[in-house]
Amino acid sequence: MPGLYLAALLFSLAGVALTDARLKLAAWRDPRRTIIAVILGTVFFLIWDAVGIATGVFVKGDSPLLLGVDLAPHLPLEEPVFLIFLSYLALVLHGAAMRLRALRAGRRPVSGQGGESAV
Repeated sequence: MPGLYLAALLFSLAGVALTDARLKLAAWRDPRRTIIAVILGTVFFLIWDAVGIATGVFVKGDSPLLLGVDLAPHLPLEEPVFLIFLSYLALVLHGAAMRLRALRAGRRPVSGQGGESAV
């Protein structure tokens, strides 16, 4: 079923975004910083992919779940979407870990824009 992998990625990305919106862990806490971090993470991993593809380490498999659209040889359309998801998920998980750390230390969690909470 072509496109199922992309649909799963977008569904998962929406779930992470909803979690972020509810708990204000990344983009809903500091949108500018989150967007910059996601872009930098995605670009870094696309460069990583390009090096892997050029050296023959990474190749695209034949999966019926992919749309079949390649942005470059061995670089399916789903790859940048996955890298965006991966970068955003890492930021949301980091925000959750920092919130848990603050709660365990007896501090009030950070809310709104800005840096870490004052101790």
